[in-house]
Amino acid sequence: MSLHPGLSDDPEVIVFNLKKRYTGVSATVNALVPLQMTQWRLGYCGTTQSNGVPGLTLGQAIRLSRKPPAGRPFRIWHVRRDHEMMAGLWARDVLRLPVRLVFTSAAQHVHGAFPRWLISRMDAVISTTQKAADCVPNTTAVVHHGIDLNRFGFVDKASAWADSGLPGRYGIGVFGRVRHDKGTDVYVDAMLQALPSFPDFTAVIAGLAQPKHQAYEAELKARIAAAGLSDRVVFLGEVPSGEVHRWYQRCLLCVACPRYEPFGLTPFEAASTGCALVCSRTGAFEELVQPGINGELVPTGDANALAQILSRLMGDPVALQAMGQRARDTVTQRFSLQAEADGIAGVYRRLWAQGDVA
Repeated sequence: MSLHPGLSDDPEVIVFNLKKRYTGVSATVNALVPLQMTQWRLGYCGTTQSNGVPGLTLGQAIRLSRKPPAGRPFRIWHVRRDHEMMAGLWARDVLRLPVRLVFTSAAQHVHGAFPRWLISRMDAVISTTQKAADCVPNTTAVVHHGIDLNRFGFVDKASAWADSGLPGRYGIGVFGRVRHDKGTDVYVDAMLQALPSFPDFTAVIAGLAQPKHQAYEAELKARIAAAGLSDRVVFLGEVPSGEVHRWYQRCLLCVACPRYEPFGLTPFEAASTGCALVCSRTGAFEELVQPGINGELVPTGDANALAQILSRLMGDPVALQAMGQRARDTVTQRFSLQAEADGIAGVYRRLWAQGDVA
């Protein structure tokens, strides 16, 4: 009996997400799996998803894969992390199971020696950007991450912000882990410069500070308190994945200013709800942001440049709303979840077209 109405007892594809903590990879899998269930006989192996889809254990996935699925010469395992690649190589090369391995690579740097070796052993590699593909010599296809346009839908920003219970008329948000490489301090420093001149705006920080980053968060809160802005630069903590879209919808402007990001889903999700964007030049942000049209780009780590751009944008909320609509148009046209699922499907089909496992 299937574990879930959309999951197959004899899957031709098994998607893996073996990390327990919810991450950007988890968000990608969480969004894609329900759609891929409509395309394939699908299995899911890993932590139960926030949308309620339960997962097989690795042992169950191995037992399911002892023989090919009906109508296919082999089963495809789609993995996204190093330890999942290791499990796949064990299954394919040691246990000699009839599986082929697809890996999605997002990192925009040259991998270390061991990950490079793992990636070289994959049957197909999907890179999420051209920059990521340039770091992986055996990329099969470039497939951008996509956004669920229904979940991250447009609403009236003014009404949504009024429901937040926070002061002001407009919200500015940064979304993701609170830590140095995510640039939370860059955002805070820019807000301390810009916010005093714009009393209609309140800034929110939505994300978890893990124990090793809590001193960093505490220092930022102390800096905000010293500036007398604790009521206008608000830490929301970790927002449940099922609720984060509401904060995107409440914000007129989304800031993403990490010092490094492999891809960076949050501004894409925010744009889908009609947020204008200010992003640093990393991740896939330069493929999303059209300066002066749907947002602006800033150098990484430059709080002064960020403050200057934010001050200019906050001076014209009507223009910000128009930018936000154009940002949604960009995501709709180029970065939909359906486009991502279709791109992945093309890789699967090419693998099966190559024939039997050797």
